[in-house]
Amino acid sequence: MPFTADEIADINNSALMAYLDKGKVWKQNVSNKPMLEAFNESAGKFSGGKDYVSFAVKSGQGGGTLAGYSGDDQVTYYNPTGIKRAQYPWKEHHIGMVVSMTELKIDGINVEESGADQTTSAMDGREEHALANLLDEKLDTMGEDYAYSLDRLLHGDGSGDAKAIAGISSILTSTPTTGSTGGISRAANTWWRNRAGTTTSASTGGGALISFMDKELRERSRFKGGSTKMRYFCGKDFIDAYKAELRANGTYSNTGWSNTNNDGAMPDPSHAGLSLTWDPTMDDLGLQKYCYAIDMGRSGIRLLYMDGQRMKKHNPARPYDRYVMYNGITMTGVLVAKQLNTSGVYQIT
Repeated sequence: MPFTADEIADINNSALMAYLDKGKVWKQNVSNKPMLEAFNESAGKFSGGKDYVSFAVKSGQGGGTLAGYSGDDQVTYYNPTGIKRAQYPWKEHHIGMVVSMTELKIDGINVEESGADQTTSAMDGREEHALANLLDEKLDTMGEDYAYSLDRLLHGDGSGDAKAIAGISSILTSTPTTGSTGGISRAANTWWRNRAGTTTSASTGGGALISFMDKELRERSRFKGGSTKMRYFCGKDFIDAYKAELRANGTYSNTGWSNTNNDGAMPDPSHAGLSLTWDPTMDDLGLQKYCYAIDMGRSGIRLLYMDGQRMKKHNPARPYDRYVMYNGITMTGVLVAKQLNTSGVYQIT
């Protein structure tokens, strides 16, 4: 099958054109992915199981109450109830690339085959015409496509692909009194709800947004059973509104104004010592006015990978009638929540 115009352009751009920075292809549109990085840093693992990862959760109260008695008054006993199981389906994911041996020959790369095994080596004199390692750049691009697509899935609600992981929007919702999470009704179980709210932004009264975030910080701390690992991820409008309130009200230190060199720039602000991290993906998805406060501790919301199935690499054998090389990456994982009321999702109007 002849090369397409895009494939020919790819070969030319990577291997034939005379250009500066020989051997390096400078990426132009790779955004930071702070939420994906944070979930990966605190990721756990699981050992399989039929279709789901499951946890036992409960309200904390079983329906009994203290009652006064005297002498031989008859008293009552009760059987505490309330344990439920939250379950989250694990999902399998694949991304794969194919490159023809003709493309590699043009780039000065030789492919040696031994049965199903394929290895590559540079041809003598390749440095005279090759400006970038075509195969390395294709693999690097596939790695970015993997990260980009996983980042989008982790921000989503699972509705875009029923066979792919359901992301943070399926767990933290702006309407926590309806629907279910992990198969447990949020409407019927008040303790199984994330925090949510909408507020304005105004510099008066110490800052409407800052005051709102303080109140929510207190509410999220009410039921934390131990240490939490809180992270804030925000769209640009949310951060700009928070900054505007800080600028209007001033920021002081024990030596006066915290910035003494009259530099008007302000880095991303913090709340209670935790950075309000700008998440570019939220802007891309129309969530500029939103902020996720995510408890990523062991009892909060975590990304779990099946043991041995985190970014697993594959090199399938080529078909007998195609001179090509295949490379694939698979991942099996799930986003789970053991507790919801220590996390929240907020919006400014």
